[in-house]
Amino acid sequence: MNNKKIGIQMSLLMAVTLSFCLSLTGNLSSGNFQIVPFIVTFAASFIISLLIGLIIPMPKVEAGAVRACGLEEHSLPARFVSSFVSDLIYTPVITLAMIAIVRKMASAHGADLPPFGIMFVKSLILSFIVAYIIIFIVSPIFLKLVLKKNGAGGPPQERK
Repeated sequence: MNNKKIGIQMSLLMAVTLSFCLSLTGNLSSGNFQIVPFIVTFAASFIISLLIGLIIPMPKVEAGAVRACGLEEHSLPARFVSSFVSDLIYTPVITLAMIAIVRKMASAHGADLPPFGIMFVKSLILSFIVAYIIIFIVSPIFLKLVLKKNGAGGPPQERK
């Protein structure tokens, strides 16, 4: 089984999913959904998510955090920790980029915006919650699909 191939496939799936959900959340939370900012933030966050997923060995980082917490791999508590670690790595960077892009686009149209810090923190809190839920739900589903596609049976059964 080719771990690098599995890692790339997982990175692609997670990048598309997180980028779509966070871009949609950000755009909807503005109170004024617009397609162009949605597409631009989706594209930018997809690239950032993909780069993070390809550069940072997420399975190793997550496994290290699970071990540091003294949890059994693939248990429900381990999934909570793994999702949190992944969220901590991806969400702040993606949110920062999306806020910067949206501010630049809105400023070009003369929009009156709140200070950057307020905009960022508000968006980060919402994005962190949304991303955590998305990561927690889709990571094991995607891993099972990717492992099956690559000839493996899937991750060990979750222990409670």
